[in-house]
Amino acid sequence: MADDESRQATFGADGELSERDPDADGANDFGKPKGADETDGGYNRYAVSSLLQKAVRRSDEEVAAWAAWELARSGFAWNLWDRLHLYVVEDLRAGQEVALLVERYEELATERWEPGEWRGRICAVHAALACARAASSRESPNADEFFRNAAEARAEARDSGEEPQVDFPVGEFEPGGEYDVAFDKHTGEGSRLGRGAEFFKTHGARVGPEGEGDLSARWQRLNMALHEVDFSGAQVAHAVDPVDPDARWDEPEFDAEEGAEHPDGSGSGDDGRE
Repeated sequence: MADDESRQATFGADGELSERDPDADGANDFGKPKGADETDGGYNRYAVSSLLQKAVRRSDEEVAAWAAWELARSGFAWNLWDRLHLYVVEDLRAGQEVALLVERYEELATERWEPGEWRGRICAVHAALACARAASSRESPNADEFFRNAAEARAEARDSGEEPQVDFPVGEFEPGGEYDVAFDKHTGEGSRLGRGAEFFKTHGARVGPEGEGDLSARWQRLNMALHEVDFSGAQVAHAVDPVDPDARWDEPEFDAEEGAEHPDGSGSGDDGRE
């Protein structure tokens, strides 16, 4: 199986360029000439970059702020901003607005001001603090590694004529299966099954489990009432009904004359129209 460690950001003698801001001071804090990858404090910039990532991942605000400041003041702001953009997708929970903040801080530090001067440095600190304060998660690289490993196991099992030890979440993914609702009019299979607007409106456009807001649900009911398809009241009600969090892909079958087919055999008497 593939090893996630080999896919993480690596630094040093792996071909990544050693490039310092030409305007940066050539001496370290102790008055000694700096090496190609040495920071002002006498540290290796690859190690500081790695520390920054681990500090973001572990939500250590002070260490993250220092590491960002050290890279920015040492002429490695380009390295800092490149890495912070990676960290927001590799080490933070999806949906964190900090991704946009990092981009704005970089714009201020590198386009409006100079990245190594005091305003550029405080932008670096701000960005690092914002990342360290956001919700940490390795969900995206963990997902990537699992899906790659599952793809490999799946292919090996097929070659040997066996069932895979681990498979994709959707399994075989075909009409009639658990995710049948995906095969609507927007897919070739759904079109061949005759699944047009009626199927899509009733089943394919549902949201959840939070459900539609009142205004959105009202618009959907009105749209279905005005549609050329004669939707039953049960279909309209189902279209705006929240998805069951314990059975997100379950969908009842409908009879155009009798309405929804409920577990207890009853239909819905509410036509759901405005």
